[in-house]
Amino acid sequence: MRTWQVERRKRTRHLIELGGLVVKAGIVELTNDDRATIYGALFWIADKLRSEDNQRARELWAGMGKEAFMAERNQELKGHRDRAKR
Repeated sequence: MRTWQVERRKRTRHLIELGGLVVKAGIVELTNDDRATIYGALFWIADKLRSEDNQRARELWAGMGKEAFMAERNQELKGHRDRAKR
């Protein structure tokens, strides 16, 4: 496989993963898949990250994200244990 093909696949996977986060956060459902609203919200996030308050926002959002990932992981583990008991 050529280098450009490998890089393209990496980029595609990265974009798919980012889109998955938008879905996992419930944003698609909450906005009724309104792309303009989602795009606008992303601009709001970018503006916040450019502001003087960026460090506080990063810490807050990172904490929320880590909690969500941990809760999801715990649910997955619980599901595996429940299936193993059957």
